[in-house]
Amino acid sequence: MLYGIKKRIPTSVKKILRPIHNIIANKYFTELEYWQNKYHDENGKFNNSFYEKIMLEMAQETDGRFLENKIVADFGCGPRGSLVWVDSAKLRIGIDVLADRYANAFKQDITSHGMLYLKATEQCIPIPDNFVDVVFSLNAIDHVDSFSVMSDEILRILKTGGILYCSFNLEEAKSVTEPQVLSESKIKNHLLNNMKIHSYRITNKGPKDNIYKPFYDNVLNYKHDSEGFLWVKAEKI
Repeated sequence: MLYGIKKRIPTSVKKILRPIHNIIANKYFTELEYWQNKYHDENGKFNNSFYEKIMLEMAQETDGRFLENKIVADFGCGPRGSLVWVDSAKLRIGIDVLADRYANAFKQDITSHGMLYLKATEQCIPIPDNFVDVVFSLNAIDHVDSFSVMSDEILRILKTGGILYCSFNLEEAKSVTEPQVLSESKIKNHLLNNMKIHSYRITNKGPKDNIYKPFYDNVLNYKHDSEGFLWVKAEKI
């Protein structure tokens, strides 16, 4: 019912109402509602086929052999099955603050992904120190309440020599589900300055139907302090 009503609200009206909505809405309720709407749109079965293309491009690899026999995690994974394609890994872990709610809402999908879904809190990822070989994160870390705390947690669970492949959304306005406004300086100060950077690619967004197109085309152009994406490959030292 609410889903149908929201679909009919004009975009201009949504922009006016958004600040009010951000004040009164609950972050986790809104996140779950988003995925419930996606599930409805996709006829009761999440599509996850696109993750392989995106994550291979983030890693600048042509296939998944670089993840063979690795412990691979996706921070802020959502319920889609983002690591289904990584079938050569030793262990695939989806980390999300709503993992238990996803399990209740989307049991058939969650249990078919070949992944271990792990519920994190805003202060702790319940994984031992130096445990994970590779961490992916795609449009997720701006969803956390404390960027510095979760950056420390990602570094803690990574093995020395482990790799982080991360896509950061830059300079986006705060919202209920994305309370962090990420800038290059903030990302460097709290995370990347403690790592060895192997790749640093930054660009403005592509067209609405293919927002990551500049990365695939290798035509990167970024206007400072504007909305865009930063794709990083960095090593824990």
